[in-house]
Amino acid sequence: MIKILVDWLRGLKTWMENFADKPQSMFWLFFLSFAESSFFPIPPDILLIAIAVSNPKKALPAALWCTIGSVLGGIFGYAIGYYFMEAVGNPIVEFYGKQDAMANFISMYEEYGMLFLAGAAFTPIPYKISTIVSGAAQMDLFQFISISSIGRAARFFLVGGLIYIYGPQIKVFIEKYFDKLSIAFLILLVGGFIAIKFIV
Repeated sequence: MIKILVDWLRGLKTWMENFADKPQSMFWLFFLSFAESSFFPIPPDILLIAIAVSNPKKALPAALWCTIGSVLGGIFGYAIGYYFMEAVGNPIVEFYGKQDAMANFISMYEEYGMLFLAGAAFTPIPYKISTIVSGAAQMDLFQFISISSIGRAARFFLVGGLIYIYGPQIKVFIEKYFDKLSIAFLILLVGGFIAIKFIV
């Protein structure tokens, strides 16, 4: 099973590397970042890395578009939770196994404040759950946007910045250790969804 997933990621990597030089790559990076912040399960980091590695000069602009798309997608997720929690938000939350997320999120917010949202914005914990439940909990919108912007920018500019500085070396490193990195990525992705069952 792991081999199948690694092979799939390798094929996805090849496709994205070929796609990364196309003029529309930034648009799709923006769209993927937007979607991932509210409903889509695959993080935009894969395409961000592919674009940045293929052309390190694009690393920082790609990180910027990734951040803008992700924050706007987060606001969309917030709106889903604020206005359409029962009709739209609950099915999305239930899909990720967090039917009790709102009550627990409010409890976590009362205990840890904005650190909880900041953690979701930066770590592999699915950010989309926090955006939807933030809206349902009617968190202050200015605080939500501020913390989301900081957390998302820190995450994507860390990736983009490292590739901008160490582009050729990182490309060699990725090629050499792609299988191990793929397994680590899968563990982080699955681990993030598991974590929300215990953290949120």
